[in-house]
Amino acid sequence: MNALEKAKNLVAALLLAGAWSAAPAQAPADPASPASWAPIDPARMSQEVRALASDELQGRAPGTEGETQTIAWLTQQLQSLGLEPGGENGGWTQTVPMIRTQIQPGATYAIASHGATIPLQAPRDLYLGTTRDADRARIAAAPIVFVGYGVTAPERQWDDFKGVDLRGKVALFLVNDPDFEAAEGDPVAGRFGGQAMTYYGRWTYKFEEAARRGAIAAVVIHETAGAGYGWNTVQAPAGESYALAQAAGAPPPLLQGWMQRDVAADLFRRAGLDFEAVKRQARTAAFRPIDLGATFTADAAVSVDHLQSHNVLARLPGASHPDETVMFGAHWDAYGIGPADAQGNRIRRGAADDGTGVAGLLEIARAFLAGPRPARSLVFAFWTGEERGLLGSAYYADHPLYPVETTAANITLDTLQTAGPSRDVVLIGAGQSDLEDLLTRTAAGQGRTITPDSHPERGLFYRADHFPLARRGVPVLLLMALGGGPDLVEGGREAGDRWVSDYTAHCYHQACDAWSADWDLRGAAQDVALAYRIGGALANSRAWPDWRSQSEFRSVRSETASTRR
Repeated sequence: MNALEKAKNLVAALLLAGAWSAAPAQAPADPASPASWAPIDPARMSQEVRALASDELQGRAPGTEGETQTIAWLTQQLQSLGLEPGGENGGWTQTVPMIRTQIQPGATYAIASHGATIPLQAPRDLYLGTTRDADRARIAAAPIVFVGYGVTAPERQWDDFKGVDLRGKVALFLVNDPDFEAAEGDPVAGRFGGQAMTYYGRWTYKFEEAARRGAIAAVVIHETAGAGYGWNTVQAPAGESYALAQAAGAPPPLLQGWMQRDVAADLFRRAGLDFEAVKRQARTAAFRPIDLGATFTADAAVSVDHLQSHNVLARLPGASHPDETVMFGAHWDAYGIGPADAQGNRIRRGAADDGTGVAGLLEIARAFLAGPRPARSLVFAFWTGEERGLLGSAYYADHPLYPVETTAANITLDTLQTAGPSRDVVLIGAGQSDLEDLLTRTAAGQGRTITPDSHPERGLFYRADHFPLARRGVPVLLLMALGGGPDLVEGGREAGDRWVSDYTAHCYHQACDAWSADWDLRGAAQDVALAYRIGGALANSRAWPDWRSQSEFRSVRSETASTRR
């Protein structure tokens, strides 16, 4: 970094701090008092979530009648608030072309290993889907190759593939990063962030790597600790997959998904290998792919629908710098209608995930419209397809309606907690950008502190709609309740951990993620108020937040520095 760049960064940092300190100094609020979440109304948020999670919206799946009803409800809310349409051609939406596939009943799967044929049942033993535009997924005796964690990272001197030819083969992966289970003193410890998952640990990266190498199928071995969620979450899509139509790059594997750990361990045993011992080998840079001497056969009929889903965008033009943008985001979609749960419920309503985020954006818009118009423009983005792979935000990042180069920040709300006010804010993806400094300062004004994500192994930073914008260089901030239990005013950290554990174990992506009159959304409102205040500080400043020097997104942002004044 040259002297001019350092000076620009210093000025930007001073401006960013000044954007907030210019406000009259006030004593920190009591986190249990309404001043902590002002001007956000928890009761109104609750009613908005209730509407979003109603049976009429049918679980808000993309490309369904539920989407039609959701889009109509959202646009009505935005119009009534007085925002301007922010979508394509002067409208409220951006069209997102997708395909939706569904593995049909009667699919058969089997492994042949050392003279034995092992039939597999879905979803008991494995969960597979396809994002190919094909009406049948047929694989005949494809060799299975174990590729460790499936990481190619030259900057970390790591290559799990060692030139292996995967064309026409099944790539079998471990979940998470090579150092996820590393012991203290192990040479790999900390090489991939330790307990904090990198993008190399995400199943999406592994599927992308399999596609680049021509694998016919990509299968990740499921272990709850490494994945960050149980098998019930894996099988929530019920054989249904979504993908962007005409996506760039190599075609995806014909089948991709997950295998239960015990099934994988048995496969290794039949090959004369101990699964845990091989996992230890995979935590070394010397690891080489292993042909397990087994083949995989599959035959599945697939239904394919071409559909057009929609992002919903609204805008509040800036008073003096309308060509510069501060963006707020949340996803409107949920999982739609699926198999009945134990209580017979089939609608997966997505009340907390992400009805709370959508309600939060509406509250933020209402708060801005009640005051002076900010200097920069505000964009409120309600994304489609988040639950199916961040599809709506990914499409926008590749087809932005407002230049990413002059988008000062993206602030995303996804799954806010419903257990009451808290004394802290859980920071997802610590160490990424200057926005964390503003978060710390703003939270202090609420009487709250910052707590780093206690479950960095879950890779939440890579699992929400801010991430495609980050890949385009936009500084981002994610407010989400799943990074660890909040320090609740009533019950402390123990009660907060209990809320997160109960929600992720039982209701995450399930039918029981439903609105309840018993919810206490004061804590959610605190986080929404944070987003509002941080966004307001940025929108009324000349500051351009930047990535930390160690962030993988800094170089992307630096390429467009000349466009920001």
